[in-house]
Order: sequence, then structure tokens, then C-alpha cells
Amino acid sequence: MIELQAPDWWHEVPILSGPTIQIREVEARDTGSLFELLTDPKVSRYISTPPPSVAAFQGFVDWAHRRREGGNCVCLAVVPRGLEQAIGLFQVRALEPSFRIAEWGFALGAAFWSTGIFSEAAGLVADFAFKTIGVHRLEARAVVENFRGNRALEKLGAKGEAVLRNSFGRDRSQFLWAIVAEEWRPPV
Repeated sequence: MIELQAPDWWHEVPILSGPTIQIREVEARDTGSLFELLTDPKVSRYISTPPPSVAAFQGFVDWAHRRREGGNCVCLAVVPRGLEQAIGLFQVRALEPSFRIAEWGFALGAAFWSTGIFSEAAGLVADFAFKTIGVHRLEARAVVENFRGNRALEKLGAKGEAVLRNSFGRDRSQFLWAIVAEEWRPPV
């Protein structure tokens, strides 16, 4: 029987560095800051319901590590230079076994909106998805009312492909966005 070697990122997620941030795997030390920032009503209205307590966030971090070890998902913390704690996160998960088609989701604390951090972080994470994981198609969903998030995806080069009616909760719709590897151009 031939044993397949897992890609390096399955064993240890590299630190992705930009001019003002670092992206690293989400860790237990991030649970307090992420709980506080992502349960803010300004943020939580646009994302899936975050864990309801710091302890539940720790369970999410443990789950994310198990999923990464299985090669199904990677959950990355956004940490501005000079800070120790995460101010947001990105999750990239396989939509099929080869990880050629993936979906990413993201959230930043509201105090960090319109700072350029999202664009820098998204560029690093998309590069990682395409060049390291081997993703061919990277999909995102954004609530229609999330004008800032939809515009950010468009500025990254994502193409709007569909409106998914009543796909977020019972009565809210989402836009489906996608970037394919051969069209990806990192933001400058």
C-alpha cells in the first residue's frame, strides 16, 4: 500500500507576513479577543453565529486544529504588528476532497474596518490558498446588506456569480463570489 504524504501546511501552518499584519493559525490565546470582537452586533449581523462564550470559542479553536490536521480546513488569525491578540480571522475550507474548490469566510473587529487590514490579510490568505494549498476556485458568500464586505471582495478581483435567496437565516440573501487561480492578482 502506498502511503500519501500530507502537505506541510497540514502539520504546521506557516506564518504569513505583510507590511502591517501577520496571519497565523488561530490559537487558544485568541479566544478572548475574538469572542469580544466577533460578538459585537456590528460584526455578528454579517457572519454565521459566533460561539456564545469564550469557552465555546476554545472549542471552535480545537475543532479548527482537528480539521486542519485532517486537511479539510485552515483557520487563520489576523494579528496587527505590535499586538499579540487576533483582531479577526479567515477560514478556508475544502468544498470537495481534493481541496481544489474551497470556500473562505472572514471577519474583522469593527474598529479595524476601513484600515486596509482586510485587503492586506485577504491577499495573503488568497495567495496561501492558491499557491500553497493548491486551490483552483475560491468561493465566498456575503450577506447582500454587507455593502462593505461585498465591495471588498469585488476590489480583490472576485466575480459575483449568483444571489443565493434566503440562504443566510430564513430571510436574508447572500451574494456568491468566486476567484479562480488563473485570474488571481494579489492587491498592490
